[in-house]
Amino acid sequence: MRSFIALLLLASTAFAELKTDIEFAKVGEVSLTLDANVPDGAGPFPTVILVHGGGWRNGDKNKFITPLFAPMTKAGFTWFTINYRLAPAHRWPACADDVERAIRWVKANAAQYKADPKRIALVGESAGGHLVSYVGVRGDGDTRVAAVVPIYAPHDLEFHAKNRNALGPSLSALFNLTELNDDAAKALRAASSTAYLRKGLPPFLLMHGTKDAQVDYAQSVKFQERMKALGNTCDLITIPDGAHGMGGWGMLVPDYADQLTAWLRKTLK
Repeated sequence: MRSFIALLLLASTAFAELKTDIEFAKVGEVSLTLDANVPDGAGPFPTVILVHGGGWRNGDKNKFITPLFAPMTKAGFTWFTINYRLAPAHRWPACADDVERAIRWVKANAAQYKADPKRIALVGESAGGHLVSYVGVRGDGDTRVAAVVPIYAPHDLEFHAKNRNALGPSLSALFNLTELNDDAAKALRAASSTAYLRKGLPPFLLMHGTKDAQVDYAQSVKFQERMKALGNTCDLITIPDGAHGMGGWGMLVPDYADQLTAWLRKTLK
């Protein structure tokens, strides 16, 4: 897998170096690692931290989020793709804590990777979208970032569960819950980015397909409405007939990744 990714990046540009399996934190016996793609040149470059999906239970830094590797390289960003602790071995909020650890590490090691600590964007898809949304709205001081891009993200976990009238295996594993009762709703609400919306948040870009059968498109619509009502910047790229996952998006909206990187370039200046 790693050699395939390296070839993919080389096909996009010959002026970047991929550094793999760098430990950014150790929590107990768990080593958390990331890959770093560093452009040629003096820098510092606009910087992106990529957070994979997988229902908080599956995946790693080289799965699910991979369609964004080549576009980020082509755009000339320093970017990192990170691992985080997965459920059920590690319950909430371990995964969110690990995203915050990655932000702190990137800021502390920015010079080595030609990253700009003042121009960091969080980009995540699915469960990773939930994590970047949650961390993005709560970020302060050393965990605050300059931009956030949640892709088909469940911003409101309580709505997500009640809309399906079930916790499902992922939320059950993440929170160690067995039934959707008042206590479960309270726990889901506290782990939702919608519970912490306020004025003065970083700019957000949402991306979501209208035919998403796993995370309702209404999640992004409602989140955007609430963000704008507070005076925050929150844009939305809609993928007509798009399903959950970026695999088929290129056939529906061929330039969706270009739209994403253009928004990042503009927002990170």
